Amino acid sequence: MIKLFTTLFAVAVSFVTVSAHSQDIKGDVKAGETKNAMCIGCHGIKGYQASFPEVYKVPMISGQSAKYIASALHAYQKGERKHPTMRGIAESLSDQDIADLAAYYSSHGVAEGAASAARTVKTPSPAVAALLGKANCAACHGPDFSKPIDPGYPKVGGQHADYLFVALKAYKMENNPKVGRGNAIMAGMVKQYTHAELKQLANYLASVEGDLKVIPQAKFR
Repeated sequence: MIKLFTTLFAVAVSFVTVSAHSQDIKGDVKAGETKNAMCIGCHGIKGYQASFPEVYKVPMISGQSAKYIASALHAYQKGERKHPTMRGIAESLSDQDIADLAAYYSSHGVAEGAASAARTVKTPSPAVAALLGKANCAACHGPDFSKPIDPGYPKVGGQHADYLFVALKAYKMENNPKVGRGNAIMAGMVKQYTHAELKQLANYLASVEGDLKVIPQAKFR
């Protein structure tokens, strides 16, 4: 128990440190639009699928929160997220680049001045409701899974089911140099579930209306 508390405390301190540093750098939406050439080839094509570590649709990032996008890219830089392609891209970015891209994608496709409309959350089946309650998913990701309690946490409502399944499984992966995510809190939550149960959760979350979308790129540079 002491070891687990120490690990979680270290993760929390690291998250606060990165967040504080990131807040010192202001993202510029227009600058981000000129820096997204490495992003649009995957995230700017509807239905585009990655093939590593298995075939799945790449995540929707337009409409995701800037703080989460930045924290994810920093995690790839540090090797906490091990996807080789994303890590290579993230390592090529400066802190300012990350802030600019995060600002751009968080506003991409969002009407100026528009607030997220109130939604009626799709009622899960009793089995899925029990799974959601097991790790109290809504406590962090919000009751509609699109308004997390901290913008450093992802919006997951409406995200691609196959991506969510792959991402959740990654938190269970250990001692693999190319696959896995090193978030102790999420690892502790996800290890409570079988892969079949994670797929049920992913399918439900994908069916919930959310803010995320794929906006096709008008042209490639």
